[in-house]
Amino acid sequence: MATQHQENGSFGERRVTQDCHCPRCKKIKTLVRLPTNFKCADIICDFCGYLGQVKTTTVNDITRIPNQILGAAWKPQGERMVAGIYFPLFLVLKNEKKGSYAIHYLAADLQEPDMFVKRPKLKETARRAGWEGFYYNLRNVQSRFVCIFSYEPKASD
Repeated sequence: MATQHQENGSFGERRVTQDCHCPRCKKIKTLVRLPTNFKCADIICDFCGYLGQVKTTTVNDITRIPNQILGAAWKPQGERMVAGIYFPLFLVLKNEKKGSYAIHYLAADLQEPDMFVKRPKLKETARRAGWEGFYYNLRNVQSRFVCIFSYEPKASD
């Protein structure tokens, strides 16, 4: 059974693949989801090979980029950063009460190493003891995001 975080992630990946064109080749309906737990990327363009990361979070205001969001595993992210590899970020903000969501995009070349903040290792009593994750500190890059899609349900009469 999927956790709430996993369900949010699946929602965001579905929305990006259904609502967005490929940022590189501009083709429609070519973004597809990668297998679960693929390292550092969630979607690929099946035409040009473009890779992207998708993060989804629940918010009250889908127009405001949060200060921080959860990332994933630190080791693969850290290794890619050392190699100078960054993946573009699709940030899906959803408001469950209103049924609205927005997809914001941050290009790889607009990212900074200090926006990736290593979290403490999980304690020995945790199910995945010793696992190290990271979170995205978005405070310094909020203005660099571009809203590329927004959905607001129509008001019922």
